[in-house]
Amino acid sequence: METITTDKMIQDYAAYTPEHYKVWEILFDRQMALLQDRAASVFMQGIEAIHFSANAIPKFDEFNIRLETLTGWNAVVVAGLIGNKEFFELLKNRKFPASTWLRSMEQLDYLEEPDMFHDVFAHLPLLTNKTYCAYLYGLSKIALSYIENPIAVELISRIYWYTVEFGLIRDNGLLRIYGSGILSSQGESIYCLKSGIPSKRIDYNVDKILDTPYIKDKFQAQYFVIDTCLDLFESLPDIEMGIIKRLEHPELFVEG
Repeated sequence: METITTDKMIQDYAAYTPEHYKVWEILFDRQMALLQDRAASVFMQGIEAIHFSANAIPKFDEFNIRLETLTGWNAVVVAGLIGNKEFFELLKNRKFPASTWLRSMEQLDYLEEPDMFHDVFAHLPLLTNKTYCAYLYGLSKIALSYIENPIAVELISRIYWYTVEFGLIRDNGLLRIYGSGILSSQGESIYCLKSGIPSKRIDYNVDKILDTPYIKDKFQAQYFVIDTCLDLFESLPDIEMGIIKRLEHPELFVEG
């Protein structure tokens, strides 16, 4: 994974073209219409609190003021994927790395590397929630404690993947989406909540997640369901103990 230096990187707002504005507008309107009865209330409330809309590409300088006021977090500009250590060090400092580049019209439905729509639209509204932020902070501390161990990094990646990126939540008795990887995907936003799909929806279980390699190139085979964001925060000790157990007993580690 390439490491990108984040120091002094800024959003070059003047560089956005009419196509960029149109791409943002189309993606925002499409996803918001789709997510009205699919997204978790914590996400929908966050969209409103952070003042995102279809009319303008979000400005880091503006939404960071709102984030810092609400939870003390902010987003920092990165050019692309960054190393694991750099990523979790940013989270430990209550900073979320986000790209400023936007996909083209030809890439509306799929691209391999996350762009600004994924990083900003799908991730940042959750950062208006203090409990969710406390979970990210706690997870980063655990990750940094074991960052030199590749097995531990893989285990942390599974937790992050099945919660932050592809998690589901019971919201007032209804199954809803809070995972950012789903929230930014038209196809998976529909697929993950369908009845009769072959994927499984499993109650949030740290040990089960630690033993489940994740899928990158197709829809998930299973989704883990929390009741509230507090479930994530309260599971932090179990996450660390689960990692320690598998490091002390490598035979317990399930290969990807």
